[in-house]
Amino acid sequence: MKLEHLAALNAERAARRAAVLVTPLESGEQRLVKAAEVASDPLAEAIVERLRLGKSGVVETDSGGYFLTVQVPPVRLVVTGAVHISQALAPMARLLDLDITVIDPRTAFASPERFPDVRLLAQWPEEVLKEAPFDRYTAFAALTHDPKIDDPALVAALRSDAFYVGALGSRKTHAKRLERLRALGFSDADVARIKAPIGLPIGAVSPAEIALAVLGEVVAALRLDASRGHAS
Repeated sequence: MKLEHLAALNAERAARRAAVLVTPLESGEQRLVKAAEVASDPLAEAIVERLRLGKSGVVETDSGGYFLTVQVPPVRLVVTGAVHISQALAPMARLLDLDITVIDPRTAFASPERFPDVRLLAQWPEEVLKEAPFDRYTAFAALTHDPKIDDPALVAALRSDAFYVGALGSRKTHAKRLERLRALGFSDADVARIKAPIGLPIGAVSPAEIALAVLGEVVAALRLDASRGHAS
């Protein structure tokens, strides 16, 4: 790998942007394709598919074979609410290689005893998100039922490229949530991004079942949306 390619890959990694190193199997003349450049690349379709999968591999085309070295940022799952669902969700998320962060300013809930080995921040979401804003490799789940905690994070998520935005609550609760967001200037198209009631419709009842439904919906959004990773 050329030094300029390595430097560029490191820069994209630091900025949490995807990139693919294309290596023709015959000539070995490599080129780096950044996320914003994918659409104009001759191998766009193959690169999009590899970015969707998040895996490197060989592709065969009419012009020959290529090895695509895929670099995608670690996928983050940000949750507001150190609640029972979050307690069940955290270990499941780790099994899926999701980098999970739980945010809740209520220290009675956000305790290391309740969330061992979890990145737990007993702060208000707006404080946390100033330092680590949402990006296209971030999923967000609002789980507190408390507008003072969930709403600021929802606002930040809707103003970002977060690939998934979900919120816990009944249809009545969600309707009130939408009223508040529209009052802040969000359009119907904006708020339609919110998956609510959160999670796949599997009839979940217990916290663990709801956590499973949420993660299923997150994975579906991650793997089934082929436009991710290369949109500008």
